Amino acid sequence: MWKPTNQPTAPGRTTEPERTPISAPSAPAVTETAASAPRPVTASTADQATIGKSLVIKGEVTGSESLYIDGRVEGSINLAGNRVTVGRNGVVAANINAREIVVLGKVRGNLTASDRVDIRSDGSLTGDVVAARISIEDGAFFKGGIDIRKAGQKPNGEEKPAGVGAEAVAARA
Repeated sequence: MWKPTNQPTAPGRTTEPERTPISAPSAPAVTETAASAPRPVTASTADQATIGKSLVIKGEVTGSESLYIDGRVEGSINLAGNRVTVGRNGVVAANINAREIVVLGKVRGNLTASDRVDIRSDGSLTGDVVAARISIEDGAFFKGGIDIRKAGQKPNGEEKPAGVGAEAVAARA
């Protein structure tokens, strides 16, 4: 970080003293904000990969970080515990499996989300959705089916046995 050391020798520059007081208080404020903000939020934004506007990917996309797609993807996307966001310029012809899926661009394929699917007003989805929660804003395009499933629910609608959880409840009773 640059620190002015000879401010008194440059009296003609009025902007230098004004910058120094503004910079000095902002450094502790950033430190306080970073200290008070939860670490995972900062880490999750840093752990996001981006597919830019000019990129075209054909094949299978897998990984362990969130993904922002502003380019073109054809094939399949499997990021089970993470978020997939299809940006306004994004065009996806793939089945997507993720924890959370946000559609701002165009998607043609089936979406499977363990948590939620969010289709924004400029978004377009042609395909089936399987998720615990879904949100479709006014103006969004959607053509397909919706299957709302609770966490841990089988495709036929039956709930999976809780196992340890059921034993714990029986032990308390």
